[in-house]
Amino acid sequence: MFGNYLIGLREGLEASLVVCILVAYLVKTERRDALKPVWAGIGVACAISLAFGAVLEFGSQELTFEAQELLGGSLSIIAVGLVTWMVFWMRRTARHLKADLHGKLDAALQMGAGALVATALLAVGREGLETALFVWASVRASGEGTSAPLIGVLLGIATAIVLGYLFYRGALKINLAKFFTWTGGMLVIVAAGVLAYGVHDLQEARFLGGLADKAFDVSATIPPDSWYGTLLKGVFNFQPDPTVLQVVVWSLYLVVTMSFFLAPQRPSAGKAPSTGPTSVGERSMPSRVTSGDGPMADGKN
Repeated sequence: MFGNYLIGLREGLEASLVVCILVAYLVKTERRDALKPVWAGIGVACAISLAFGAVLEFGSQELTFEAQELLGGSLSIIAVGLVTWMVFWMRRTARHLKADLHGKLDAALQMGAGALVATALLAVGREGLETALFVWASVRASGEGTSAPLIGVLLGIATAIVLGYLFYRGALKINLAKFFTWTGGMLVIVAAGVLAYGVHDLQEARFLGGLADKAFDVSATIPPDSWYGTLLKGVFNFQPDPTVLQVVVWSLYLVVTMSFFLAPQRPSAGKAPSTGPTSVGERSMPSRVTSGDGPMADGKN
């Protein structure tokens, strides 16, 4: 459950902060009349994301076993790619995201209500579709027929909504740079497990070979139905009897991705670091909230 809670929290908080930026900017510029189109775009984005998740879940049930495994494995790998891109994109550009969203809103305000709906739809919809795909892949990898992974995701999203509201009201102060750095690193670990599970699906679909070549088998030491076996699978998508290919892919992805993620970030050329306070809603947030070299060092809070 924890791994899926982390996904819901991390992805949901990003979407919540985007909503906070959009709404707060309109309120502070006294354009409350534009809130309805923005909320309409956000609502459409949420509906599309939920529909996309439903299509993934119920559409795949009509397929044969091998077709399900092929689809599940392929989408798991795509989901890992999207989440990996998102983690690095957030690390690289989040500090300037606030200004970018403000610029898009200014342009949309001049074009009318339709442009406002489209701006909110695109800003939130991208986060929602990525979340739906990765959540589906992760729940499929760690579900084992239980509702715990889905509950974890929903709890994470609910927590993100509450945190987003508290940020907007100025009632909560947190070092978002450290938060997104730590959760980004943990999300890379979760993604490595989803990637390994996706490879296993492709092996079961006979798209990849090596299904019988086990790297090790610790099922007797770590029974999958034990509490610690369930915990390891829920957090890391741990499999007690992985194939050699799974272990190789998991190790390569984790080592390479984590090395790049933890590498010192180069300052953007021509970008002067911001030293003043930033704000989420109607109250200023002190600079200590946005200090640090990680993501969110200047904006999106």
